[in-house]
Amino acid sequence: TLGLFTTARITRLTRSGMLEVLNQDYIRTARAKGVNDPPLVWKHALKNAAIPIVTIVGIELGTLLGGSVITETIFAWPGVGRLSVQAIANRDYPVVQAAVFLLATTFVVVNLLVDVVYTYLDPRIRLR
Repeated sequence: TLGLFTTARITRLTRSGMLEVLNQDYIRTARAKGVNDPPLVWKHALKNAAIPIVTIVGIELGTLLGGSVITETIFAWPGVGRLSVQAIANRDYPVVQAAVFLLATTFVVVNLLVDVVYTYLDPRIRLR
């Protein structure tokens, strides 16, 4: 349910990024040198178009984590979101703290992975 909106947003961003990258001079130069389209798209174009996509995927995870609370509560699915809502209603503060800690840790780890992937995709960004 939540993934449909996120998938549409990421797909639109991927398409616009690829259209922008495919019009760059280095892509035209590679085509003029005779590089076939599949390696050109996968190796050169998608790698450069993926930089903003990876950033948005990390940010969208926060939306998905927040939306999971609503979805689990409405559809009565068992999960951390529903557990959090029940713990808040029952004033079970240790469970609330554990759920917030789990969600926050997940978000931080995913954003750390996004930063690592970002440095792989863009070699200009390195730790010194």
